[in-house]
Amino acid sequence: MKRVFPLFMISLAIFLCQCKQKETKMEQSSVIQFVQKANADSIIALLLMQSGESSKVRIEKGVNQVAALWTEKDGTVKDFEDFCLKNFLSGEDQRLKVFQHISGNFESLFGYSNNISLDLKRAMHLDIGEMFDIDQVFGAYEPTAHFNDDFFTNKIGFMVALNYPFYTLKEKESSGQQWSRQEWAYARLGDIFIARVPASITQRTADAATASENYISNYNIYMGNLIDDKGKTYFPKDMKLISHWNLRDELKANYNKGEEGLTKQKMIYEVMQRIISQEIPDSVINNAKLQWNPYTNKVLKDGKEVSASSEPDTRYEMLLNNFSAMKAVDQYTPMYPTFIQRSFDAGMELPQEQVEKLFTDLCSSSEVKQVGELISKRLGRPLQPFDIWYDGFKARSNMDQDKLDKQTRAKYPDVAAFEKDIPNILIKLGFKPEKAKEIASHITVDPARGSGHAWGAQRKGDKAHLRTRIAKTGMDYKGYNIACHELGHNVEQTISLYFVDNYEMAGVPNTAFTEAYAFTFQKHDLELLGIKDNDPNKEALAAIDNFWMSFEIMGVSLVDMAVWKWLYENPNATKGQLKEQVIKTAKEVWNQYYAGVFGTKDSPILAIYSHMIDNPLYLSNYPVGHLIDFQLDRFLKGKNFADESIRIYSAGRLIPQVWMKNAVGNEISIKPLIDATDEALKVVK
Repeated sequence: MKRVFPLFMISLAIFLCQCKQKETKMEQSSVIQFVQKANADSIIALLLMQSGESSKVRIEKGVNQVAALWTEKDGTVKDFEDFCLKNFLSGEDQRLKVFQHISGNFESLFGYSNNISLDLKRAMHLDIGEMFDIDQVFGAYEPTAHFNDDFFTNKIGFMVALNYPFYTLKEKESSGQQWSRQEWAYARLGDIFIARVPASITQRTADAATASENYISNYNIYMGNLIDDKGKTYFPKDMKLISHWNLRDELKANYNKGEEGLTKQKMIYEVMQRIISQEIPDSVINNAKLQWNPYTNKVLKDGKEVSASSEPDTRYEMLLNNFSAMKAVDQYTPMYPTFIQRSFDAGMELPQEQVEKLFTDLCSSSEVKQVGELISKRLGRPLQPFDIWYDGFKARSNMDQDKLDKQTRAKYPDVAAFEKDIPNILIKLGFKPEKAKEIASHITVDPARGSGHAWGAQRKGDKAHLRTRIAKTGMDYKGYNIACHELGHNVEQTISLYFVDNYEMAGVPNTAFTEAYAFTFQKHDLELLGIKDNDPNKEALAAIDNFWMSFEIMGVSLVDMAVWKWLYENPNATKGQLKEQVIKTAKEVWNQYYAGVFGTKDSPILAIYSHMIDNPLYLSNYPVGHLIDFQLDRFLKGKNFADESIRIYSAGRLIPQVWMKNAVGNEISIKPLIDATDEALKVVK
């Protein structure tokens, strides 16, 4: 799992509230009726007389924002007026000094809260022994749950809103290119306090997220226990794969293994379909004692068939619980009253409609069918639905997986060996030895209970954590490949914390940008092992590979977005109804964009991704990350990767399109990838 916690997003206030959207009268009325517009206007007039017209924009924004947030429990209207007059910072010098104090204190608050979360989730996240029910309860505890309540009660939230007001995404887009770094930092501080979500609601979202994360982290399939109609097994007895990541990666690993590899791929596909439909026997999940035939759905113990019940739609119950928790937040975030808006306009700072159009335009392009025909030709057979994960454009696709496993296990027998090698990995990527050592000193490696993830530090002096799954026999190649991806996250997290000029600017515009950097590390994995790719067409192959990966994950994301839209239209749906809708949506997206390429209709495979269950609406970050990765890769060609990485990622939390213009000179677009794919198709056979 590539779970990433961007800097400053650790505060749920930031996660919940960052940009202005359509307001509803019902959701705003109680606040607006308490502090009337006339009261706010009178205070604005008084402050303008005191501070002058040069402060007009921030006076109007600040006072109106405080007025919208002020409730009866905060004091009378007179208290509101006195507060604004007393606490407005008219002088820029004083405003800067107060900002520096606030920023330093927030670094401590968010940094130590992040460390508490890390500690409380250790038993859930790390492979350190048996996990008990109490561990999940501790893991669900959210240290920042009362942050919003506390900081409005003590009035700090109002002080920030008054003096460092919020700017909408449109305002950031229109003015951001002209802002100084300090003005950007002020705007980022202004993103924090624009809604008041009760601690109980914040904790409810944390509980739902933790439960679904724990469910997914323990969703393992014992592959050596899978049998066909003849009772034959095809996978190693001790192979345990988490869904969907390891299942997908094992499927990818079997592209160069002839008929036996194809047989394994078909069996994995059957397993995936059973998971999606929830026909999978509940008793075979994370259970090494039973055999299972995914084709007939029969369960055996000691060679004899035993009765088994299907999983009781738990997968969709988890998704439904996340929806219910997020929807409970809606009434407290009138500036964008749905989780969809909070995820895109706030979290990604890219409108959902814009993201969806990027995806549908690429998925509808003529290049999709051309690449599909090329893959079919290379495979020597018609495409199967699972060929959305075709991996044959990478150098590793033609290599012996067993030999790669042997090499990585010998090199990395445990997590300590991988951590020790991080400076060498960075040097191979072009970082100077001193800089490589400095960055590596801020990263530690832990044994993951799940597939792995990267968890960044939120305070200078703390370390980023690379969590990766490693067997007793050492790190196999799939684990190594994932670890390289997570290391990319950690390096980005370190650069964008330690090398950024201002804490409020630390981080990246959204998680697609850290995914882009992680993809860059991941695709250098063989090179880091000393295996060179001398193929003269490697750039063309890389372009087609990026295109096909984007095509695959864009469809998955389209399903994710459509399901959330349906949930908002059907908020009282049961888990059974949700299951039916997810499968229906997956088939509809497949039929619209994929069936014509694959020659197969009604495949539900786009619904297999675990992110849909435990990381709602995160999936869009992957395809956007692929697009960013491709544009960055083209820009970095012929330049020093390490130096440019530091320059680009130390820009911090600009909005996405401003960040991209500063980084490579252009906004996020599918055109560079489409054009490169066209050219690549002329030379790749």
